[in-house]
Amino acid sequence: MQTKNQIHSSRIPFDLNFKIWIIFFGITCASFFQILQAQEIVYSPITPTPPERVKVNSIFIIGNEKTKKEILLRELDFTTDYYYDWTTFLDILKADRQKIYNLRLFNEVEITPLFTGEEEVEILITVKERWYVLPSVIFQLADRNFAEWWTNQNRDWSRVNYGLRINHNNVAGRNERLRFIGQLGFTKSLDVLYSKPYIDKKQKHGLAFQLTYSDQKTIALKSEQNRQTFYANPTEDVLRKNLSSAIRYTFRRTFYNFHFVTAGYTRTWINPEVLEINPNYFQHDGNTLNYLYLQYSFRHDKRDNIAYATDGELLQFTATKYGIFRTQDIDEVELNLTANRYLPISSRFHFATGLTGYWFLSKNQPYTLVRGIGYFPNFIRGYELNVIEGQQLYVHKNSLRFKFLDVAYDISNLITLDQFNTIPLKLYLSANFDHGYVKDRNRIPENLRLTNRYLFGYGMGIDMVGFYDAVLRFEYSLNNMGEGNFFFNFRAPF
Repeated sequence: MQTKNQIHSSRIPFDLNFKIWIIFFGITCASFFQILQAQEIVYSPITPTPPERVKVNSIFIIGNEKTKKEILLRELDFTTDYYYDWTTFLDILKADRQKIYNLRLFNEVEITPLFTGEEEVEILITVKERWYVLPSVIFQLADRNFAEWWTNQNRDWSRVNYGLRINHNNVAGRNERLRFIGQLGFTKSLDVLYSKPYIDKKQKHGLAFQLTYSDQKTIALKSEQNRQTFYANPTEDVLRKNLSSAIRYTFRRTFYNFHFVTAGYTRTWINPEVLEINPNYFQHDGNTLNYLYLQYSFRHDKRDNIAYATDGELLQFTATKYGIFRTQDIDEVELNLTANRYLPISSRFHFATGLTGYWFLSKNQPYTLVRGIGYFPNFIRGYELNVIEGQQLYVHKNSLRFKFLDVAYDISNLITLDQFNTIPLKLYLSANFDHGYVKDRNRIPENLRLTNRYLFGYGMGIDMVGFYDAVLRFEYSLNNMGEGNFFFNFRAPF
């Protein structure tokens, strides 16, 4: 695609630096084109019409102090020594800028075509890297959401997890990710994850490894009246221990399509007291659950921002087989489908809609595999206080959003580090409507109020998208049972 003589990294020799300055000077004097980079690429020709086509001679990258240039070049949908229609080329640059930003390695990305002739350009990619090593203190609620903790658990501070999380999001400059979590409190856990997106020169194949251990002294045994029932014994013994490990293979054939194959092992031990209270916690005799599992997942991801999308689409299908070779403890198949669409209406309005479906093939599952509305990411706004469990689930979420604030605060006079001296802030007003259905083949009497029936919820909210794509949502929602409440969450709804 690109040759060594055509592609250059951030270490540009003196003669190339001189050449770039000459190009800039020539553009200024001739006023042929002025290309401004903000949210999109625009041009202002002095001649009546822009060129019909354009050819890329070379590609330059600056600002990538840590990140290898190959990681950025992998996202480009154009090559050198090839003619492109000018309008089409601008669309390609806009899409490539968004793909590079979605690597989540940079705070800012600019792609600028520099004219060296009437139909020839050189491409300058300018990036502003993020801070890649992010240690943080864990202080978070163990419950499903804030409303669950505030209302159902009576603001119990013992239900808080605390510890240390360390994320290294660019270990060797090739977008490798290393995560370590050491956690105490309501759930004690240790989690280590390492992922390498590309292990080959063509950058199509990747690998990831994960090891997780956790134990709990208070666990959810079942649900009654569509709310979780928790149990802790008087002596505060550990009630559940879980050890799991997994290896994942990734294949990225095209820019937006990913294939994942995961093989893993899980061992769950529970205190015999748990089976005395809920004999159906596992679906077999004994207080340990051991199984291998195999999972395949396909993802088509063409969102403009994976943290909070306003344009594009996401399609994901996953099939998981629990129990491989030995199926005494479990023999189950789970299927799930996610289809989200994000439609821009104008520069300030967009509409987001998402459909999710989960299916278990068997009538009964161990409680550790229970799914339903109320467990992330499946929820209907207005039912955040409930868990609606079953073997089949359908949820359709919708939001009409209006962006009423989009600013970036320059605090370089306080913080000189480039990774932290600009604070972006976007605020959206959202009108929401969600609806869905959970089918419980067992028709558990104490949960029939909300299972096997059509449910919907609606309301208004304010979404805040801030530093490093952090999301915070404030919403007031009502459901078709006439119940209303105020909720807030720390991630995008879909």
